[in-house]
Amino acid sequence: RNVGEHQHAVRVTKPFYLGRTEVTQDQWRAVMETRPWSDKGYVKEGPDYAASYVSWDAAREFCELLSKREGKTYRLPTEAEWEYSCRGGTTTAYHFGDNASRLGEYAWFDENAYDVDEQYAHRVGQKKANPFGLHDMHGNVWEWCQDWYESGYYKASPVDDPTGPSTASYRVFRGGSWFSFAGLCRSAFRGGYAPTIRNFTLGFRVALVPSSE
Repeated sequence: RNVGEHQHAVRVTKPFYLGRTEVTQDQWRAVMETRPWSDKGYVKEGPDYAASYVSWDAAREFCELLSKREGKTYRLPTEAEWEYSCRGGTTTAYHFGDNASRLGEYAWFDENAYDVDEQYAHRVGQKKANPFGLHDMHGNVWEWCQDWYESGYYKASPVDDPTGPSTASYRVFRGGSWFSFAGLCRSAFRGGYAPTIRNFTLGFRVALVPSSE
């Protein structure tokens, strides 16, 4: 068990949409006109491979530019929204149950990626979806969340719509990656990195705030 995990009921009261997949290389290029993974190790290039080498700061910038372009409000999901979405109504270790032997049906993780010399973020949407129709919530790339990371936050966080501590040194990432062993891909696992860090396992998906129409 991760020291930052705490069994704690949370209620997500505000509506939001979450991307069905992680942001792809094509989607990143269309908004940012950059390729942060270019000339880096542990990458396979292609339009629908998950974007990697994305820092939290860059993911936030992506959301801001996309919001301006489309006239809508895109942002990173809060950690509570992310876990709610990952679980899809379940309370088990993974959204498909407690048995990690089935993880390969739903996720790219060390056993079906790193260990078989497919050492890169994979094409999104190739594995089975969770109960909410979302793909790759376990594995493929770690996904940045909006919140600052604090290991003890969920011991004392508010029940309704928690948004993380007001400040800290690290930002939250969730979900495991192609480089991760099964335990790191659990719905509850949480970690934090400095918001400037970029590496071959870090990507994200976007949340959309519904218009008030």
